[in-house]
Amino acid sequence: MNRRDFLKCVGCGTAATGVVQSPFWPQVLGGVQNAWAFDVADKLSAVEARHYRKLEGGGIECGICPRHCRVTDLERGFCGTRENRGDVYYTLVYNLPCSLNIDPIEKKPFFHFFPGTTALSLATAGCNVDCKFCQNWEISQARPEQTTNYEFTAQDAVETCRARNVPTIAYTYSEPVIFYEYMFDMAEFGHKHGIKSVMITGGYIDEQPLRELIPQLDAIKVDLKAIRESYYRDVVRGELKPVLDRLIQMREAGIWLEIVNLVVPTLNDTDDEFTKLARWVKTFLGVDVPVHFSRFHPQYLLTELPITPQKTLERAYQICRAEGLEYVYLGNLPAHKAESTYCPGCGAMVIERRGYSTRVVGLAGGKCSSCRHDIPGRFA
Repeated sequence: MNRRDFLKCVGCGTAATGVVQSPFWPQVLGGVQNAWAFDVADKLSAVEARHYRKLEGGGIECGICPRHCRVTDLERGFCGTRENRGDVYYTLVYNLPCSLNIDPIEKKPFFHFFPGTTALSLATAGCNVDCKFCQNWEISQARPEQTTNYEFTAQDAVETCRARNVPTIAYTYSEPVIFYEYMFDMAEFGHKHGIKSVMITGGYIDEQPLRELIPQLDAIKVDLKAIRESYYRDVVRGELKPVLDRLIQMREAGIWLEIVNLVVPTLNDTDDEFTKLARWVKTFLGVDVPVHFSRFHPQYLLTELPITPQKTLERAYQICRAEGLEYVYLGNLPAHKAESTYCPGCGAMVIERRGYSTRVVGLAGGKCSSCRHDIPGRFA
């Protein structure tokens, strides 16, 4: 079966039954093998990159992220996905995702962006940082030659979304900034066909590329990994200040924004750290920006650390609520009460969550059904 037949088959099955009954569906939800119906690419792309400049005397300087890699002929930048060929900089991963799934939007996580819907989620190999706790390090720290890549165009994405009744494309798993051109063009094409796009990112991107990208997107989730520069230097291999600057830029641009902080035992789990994070968000972004604290599980380069204790996450929750943040969530704690959304006006539950099961229970027209308090976000 080729991919066109695959899409047609699933689309007919879904339309005919109104529920998911296609025998192919189990292979479409929840794993990298979901991409089996698409052609495996036998070579990398050679599409000219955006945001770079040629240097006097040869070489180029990349302008996509704060690293500003200076790259000589036939070399690549830190991300491993952009290559200098004769002082023309190319992206090697255009139309070539290595991971392709349909996820609940809550998995990103977005809790105030069309709750209960799904997102076609994709990533290419590569990343512009190297977090010691990365859960997707097999693809984020790989070069595109080391992953199985699929030929998947913007047209394929739109057709897939239409066939599966998926309203959103999510650029996620690794770091979308390093496949900027692919993401930009797919998001632009998707908008022309009524499909929304969201970026799940570390926020390590330069100002001008972000400025041009924001109009193509509908929401951004940023992993604010800590509020301390030394943490970014020692654990992330990046920088904090550019991330904070871009968060402010996103907020000022008016795009929907949510933040995640992965709480790693002994590394970023003190009261002082939670307090500083809450105060920074309150001061520079506002109390109505959702902040998710997520539970760490040992992996990649931090296998010696324990799972984040539930009490630590609850302490982060209490500190941020006491500082005035209105929407604080705890992640990787299925069925915890802090997964649900409560009205800041009257305390009523407006969206109930249990893992990836979501029910809108007290929200109408973006307002609490009980007291008519505005609930920020993007809702149907």
